[in-house]
Amino acid sequence: MFAAALQMVSTESLADNLAQAGMLLQQAADAGAELALLPEYFCLIGRHDQDKLAIQEPFGAGPIQDFMAAQARRLGLWIVAGTLPLTPENAAPVGAVQRVFNSSLAFNPQGDCVARYDKMHLFRYDNGRESYDESRVLQAGSLPCQFALASRDGHVWQVAMSVCYDLRFAELYRAYAARGADLLLVPSAFTHTTGQAHWEVLLRARAIENLSFVAAAAQGGTHPSGRQTWGQSMLVDPWGTVLAQQAQGPGVVMAELDAAHIAQCRSQLPALQHRLL
Repeated sequence: MFAAALQMVSTESLADNLAQAGMLLQQAADAGAELALLPEYFCLIGRHDQDKLAIQEPFGAGPIQDFMAAQARRLGLWIVAGTLPLTPENAAPVGAVQRVFNSSLAFNPQGDCVARYDKMHLFRYDNGRESYDESRVLQAGSLPCQFALASRDGHVWQVAMSVCYDLRFAELYRAYAARGADLLLVPSAFTHTTGQAHWEVLLRARAIENLSFVAAAAQGGTHPSGRQTWGQSMLVDPWGTVLAQQAQGPGVVMAELDAAHIAQCRSQLPALQHRLL
């Protein structure tokens, strides 16, 4: 199966971001991809954390979700919409701080949403020069999520969903591996500082530990707010080999994922069978 990780440099304009996403999805489909992964916050990176509240949607309907479903149908493509802000079913009381879920949604080629994952781990970082705290506007999810993808080659892929900061919590991916996951998705918007230090090593570690493919679609560049994201979208095989990557700027990073390679790696090195805890 050919999979594509789409790298973007999203702005504060929802319309511009959707247009850029549509162009990259078309490029991925034209190149033969069956699965395309968009980055975290593909629909908006505003000047302020609260900006995402203005474009929130209820799960199941809204301009962003409708656009993704239409693109999946039009292109005959599996699309995982990196993340978008979804309104919690139980709205915050009047006067309370409003928060949204940072949700990743999977659409099949018929345009149906077949899986939803709400980001579980919320990023916080402060080095004295740059400061982030997603809990100011995000509500943490509580459950892992994976879905089955029947590819043209006859293999049924077990696809595990995660988002950005989740990458630092190995137990999430180990739980996915125990459930039979063979492809781990990591849509992200890593900061330049943390990405430079940890991005590649964490992605390759998650692939090696779980003998699984990893697809990571990232934000990569300087955004209108001045925020810098690391980029380096990549696809990694179960042995930790980087199959394809792009440093910065918008683009399509694509590689063929071979299910037989997973079986070979897990047969030669049956580490998943040797777990004690």
